[in-house]
Amino acid sequence: MTIASHLQSPLVVVLDEGYGGTEIEESVLASFGARVVERPCHGRADEVRRAVEGADAILVRESPVDAEAIAAMPACRAIVRYGVGVDNIDRAVAAERGIFVANVPDYGVEEVSDHALALLFAVARRIVSRDRAVREGAWNVARNEPMYRLSGGTLGLVGYGRIGHAFHRKARALGYERTLVFDPFLPSAPEGAELATIEQICSEAGAISLHAPLTSQSRHIIDRERLALMKPTAILVNTSRGGLVDTQALCEALSDGRIFGAGLDVFEEEPPARDNPLFSLPNVIVSDHTGWYSEQSVRDLRRKASEEIERVFRGQEPRNWVNRWEKTTEREHTNDHKQENAK
Repeated sequence: MTIASHLQSPLVVVLDEGYGGTEIEESVLASFGARVVERPCHGRADEVRRAVEGADAILVRESPVDAEAIAAMPACRAIVRYGVGVDNIDRAVAAERGIFVANVPDYGVEEVSDHALALLFAVARRIVSRDRAVREGAWNVARNEPMYRLSGGTLGLVGYGRIGHAFHRKARALGYERTLVFDPFLPSAPEGAELATIEQICSEAGAISLHAPLTSQSRHIIDRERLALMKPTAILVNTSRGGLVDTQALCEALSDGRIFGAGLDVFEEEPPARDNPLFSLPNVIVSDHTGWYSEQSVRDLRRKASEEIERVFRGQEPRNWVNRWEKTTEREHTNDHKQENAK
């Protein structure tokens, strides 16, 4: 008998609104008679703890799912992140409870890599400032803001998962002479690239694109010392996680003209404060963590996230299980859960 057979109209809580309804999730989970309820929490931990009470599974975007929230849902079987990063979920506590944590790493790959390229072009060709200048009547002012050719230069990639690979595939068409890659999980260099240290990338690359997950090891992987290694013509692009970069150090480097510019889709604090010092800098182009988005990617994301819950309700492991524990622990918890339901 599967775990799902013990669940009478299981409650699935969607913690963050913004996808325009729950019809896709309901369709995927219809065979279980699941009640899919949207309870917006706006990133507030206290609201999350109230919202998840009684949940058999939850779907979450950015709101924090901490130990207290996990304790508030004794019947929970799965926590699924709408997206890739799971740093907002206490995976260790979930594992202790035998709750599967899963993500959706294989959506939005083309969108994010496109967006990273768009930011690179926008910074390199000063698209935003030129647009503004022309609207204000300027013309033939090319040399007022020097620009530098991308072709023939060196590209640096920090992280080489699905998105990093897609970005590399597209960026190769720009004519980079070399591509340097830092990713401690790569056993060998990708085709058309060389493995390198972070320091080598920072000192040699003219464009650096970040595609690494945010972990305790990768936080501020681009710090003051590594920014100091960069060329004055270097461009930094971040479509991954804001915490990969020391914001204050980046502000100083950009303000002092020690690097050419930055294209940022992510921030250490999201949403960023309106007085964020990055916003006053002319050599920064920003967007609202929107790199993942297209209408197609939203549908893919919602369906794939719901399918992970469907697998768990069927008594299976999620396809993208990110808090793995020993099988014995899983069996013991499952048995405990069955006994609790029998009471």
